[in-house]
Amino acid sequence: MNFKQLGLIDPILTALAEQEYTAPTPIQQGAIPPALEGRDVLGCAQTGTGKTCAFATPILQRLSQKIPNPRVIRALILTPTRELALQIQESIVAYGKHLPLRSAVIFGGVGQQPQVDKIKKGLDILVATPGRLLDLHGQGLLDLSHIEIFVLDEADRMLDMGFIHDVRRVLKLLPRKKQTLFFSATMPPEVMELVNALLHNYARVAVDPVSSPVEVIHQKLFYVDKNNKTKLLCHLMEQWNIPAALVFSRTKHGANRIARDLNAQGITAAAIHGNKSQTARVQALNDFKAGRVRVLVATDIAARGIDIDELSWVFNYNLPDVPETYVHRIGRTGRAGHSGTAVSFCQFDEKAELKAIEKLLGRPIPVVEGHPFPMVNLEAPKRDKNGRIINAEDAEARQAARERRRQRQEEGQRGEKAAKADQSPKPEKPAKADKPKGEKKAKGEKPRREQAPAPAPAPVDPPAWQEPHPHKRGVRQGKLSDTMPEHPAMPETDFYKPNPLDADVIMDATARLLAPRRSPAAPRGERPQRERKGRKEQPTKQEKQPKQEKQQPAKAQEGKGRKGKGEKAKGESGSVLPPSLSGKRRRSRGHDKPRPMEAPLKSNRQKDSTEYHSLMRPYYLHDED
Repeated sequence: MNFKQLGLIDPILTALAEQEYTAPTPIQQGAIPPALEGRDVLGCAQTGTGKTCAFATPILQRLSQKIPNPRVIRALILTPTRELALQIQESIVAYGKHLPLRSAVIFGGVGQQPQVDKIKKGLDILVATPGRLLDLHGQGLLDLSHIEIFVLDEADRMLDMGFIHDVRRVLKLLPRKKQTLFFSATMPPEVMELVNALLHNYARVAVDPVSSPVEVIHQKLFYVDKNNKTKLLCHLMEQWNIPAALVFSRTKHGANRIARDLNAQGITAAAIHGNKSQTARVQALNDFKAGRVRVLVATDIAARGIDIDELSWVFNYNLPDVPETYVHRIGRTGRAGHSGTAVSFCQFDEKAELKAIEKLLGRPIPVVEGHPFPMVNLEAPKRDKNGRIINAEDAEARQAARERRRQRQEEGQRGEKAAKADQSPKPEKPAKADKPKGEKKAKGEKPRREQAPAPAPAPVDPPAWQEPHPHKRGVRQGKLSDTMPEHPAMPETDFYKPNPLDADVIMDATARLLAPRRSPAAPRGERPQRERKGRKEQPTKQEKQPKQEKQQPAKAQEGKGRKGKGEKAKGESGSVLPPSLSGKRRRSRGHDKPRPMEAPLKSNRQKDSTEYHSLMRPYYLHDED
């Protein structure tokens, strides 16, 4: 069978031919036809069997049938590691070389701006890791409402790395109606629960038994003590003339130590793990692919993200805690039908992990005898108070982490002390006393050259546009009274007169608020009383006056005004009570206070904006009871 029989279009077939793909693998034969039909697919296949091509080519063909304008993200591929995301993006670019589709990859550990710029230009396919995907969506820079195809690659590894909660959050952001392609190397019960929740009427494609290694990989086991593992690794590299090898370590500290020891023995090596920056990880991987580095030491984070053509040797420096991880590690070799060799080192306290791995494989791993570093330490492993075996490699990594933390704290303390020393004033050196003219110089003392005093700089007048200012930013100038003149020059205007109400024009509303509001308080029995709300009062004598008398001109009423009832003649006081206060007054409760009165005008002019009644009463003005 060839790729044309699977129903792929000519542009994709041309690109596959350029990549020297001749015949499809079993996972490609089983997954491509139902994926082209739009059905959900569950693919269970071993690492290195061509799963990327199995889901990438159907996506490219389906999306190329109709390209919207503007472009929106219609396919999302979710992966657990950055290296795997980069690898998938490279494959999509290669397979869709002759199609007018756009794709991009986003992951954490690097700046987001270049990735955001690609998204804003318009994409059809997005490859992402869960963390950066949720981050950009939370910022409103990513729209996932148009997703038509969703791919979850390496689902079991996604669960092992603790991404199950992130995966569920991503699923809530996707449309309910979509095609789902689910691929995993192993199918534990947790993965099956996710499958039953995601897939509907799916096509199951399983080409190999669950968690079984590829048959073309030759496996070997060496029993060796912990202190001799590096020596045995160097011996095998030279004896078997290994050009390039991938070495797996349990911890990040162990990966750094192995790379350092190999470099000391003359074998070029580089470490790659989660504590390395993305730039350092990419650089180390590129150097290894280019042959500039002979050994690449990695943790399990790279177990499924490294795809290197014709990688023939993989070393398990430490056996993994999870048996399935062993399958992923050795799956880095023997890819695309090539042969490979997986070598494992086992110390005495790792026999429990070896037994679990052999149980998963269903057969023992062949043991190599007669090497120059046999295992001689047969002591029982140490256990903690809970009965768990204490792994020396993990204890060493924890101790190294504590040491690095202590060093960072000491560096921070030294930096703080240095900063304080720089800020403290330095003591001035005492001036040397001048020697008298008649004093003789000591023997051997060189005569000093007398330097003429430097001329004082001529005073330069500041430019006309720059006025001298006594204050400088950041310099304490002392009391305010020292800097302000004692008697500031005030302009001769009406505003600065003792009483602001004497002026014809009031320029400040604040001065108006602070001015006296009414005449001096009248005797308590003669104070005006306001009407109560909701209650009828007996009409006063003023209210009983006929309407004709109230409508008389102001000049006629001026002489007939009655004194002593809270109202005075206009010429006796500088303030006039408003008509609302002409009646009897009772004690105010605070909710029906009179509005502030306005001062009389001195001229026949219109009011300005400061002379109208204020709608808000200042909190510092209160009525006198």
